[in-house]
Amino acid sequence: MAELRPVALPPAERTVGQLVAESIRFYGDHFWACLVLGVAPAAVAVVFKNVSHGIQLLLAPTLSGALISAAFVRGSMLVLGASPSRRRLIAAWLLGWLVFAPVPFLVLAFVLPGLLWLAALGLVVPVVVAEAIPLRAAVPRAWQLGRADYLHALGSLFTLGIVVVLSQSVLVFILRGFGGAAESAALFLASVVLSPLLFIGTALLYVDQAARVEVE
Repeated sequence: MAELRPVALPPAERTVGQLVAESIRFYGDHFWACLVLGVAPAAVAVVFKNVSHGIQLLLAPTLSGALISAAFVRGSMLVLGASPSRRRLIAAWLLGWLVFAPVPFLVLAFVLPGLLWLAALGLVVPVVVAEAIPLRAAVPRAWQLGRADYLHALGSLFTLGIVVVLSQSVLVFILRGFGGAAESAALFLASVVLSPLLFIGTALLYVDQAARVEVE
């Protein structure tokens, strides 16, 4: 007998747990296309592990921000089935980079300020990718989406982060202990496999928040 899957709620009513479950399902259904999303954050993770704290603070808002924004743009295109123009792709990448730039400094004292910032404005990338609105309206639109159900946005980002970080730690331990991989290699492989969930889940969060705006 086929395993019964609970009926998913519509995006406007989707819970944090269902968002994570739908992210995993989408990843499994589009594994190879999504796996590529993990290369950039995996490279960033390995570089950060092998440089000083000062270099990390220099690279976080610059090179790593650019790479992570590019991965998020591609992830948004995959999840939302969008094919924006080159101009909008570049704009989405730049805006995503700008929004991400202060996050490494916001999380220095505690992780929460960074999550609060991303929950408020982090959806600017899928906004530019999926919506035919003027670019000057993208940030206000992202702010509108973030406020539609701010606790859902914040909880979703927090949960996605916890799932990825904890799963990545376990996978690194397994690869080092049983696979004999070097620490940097194990970290790279684990990040490649698991970090795509962050981009997939955040793109699905855009769908949730847009649906909540429509029913307000």
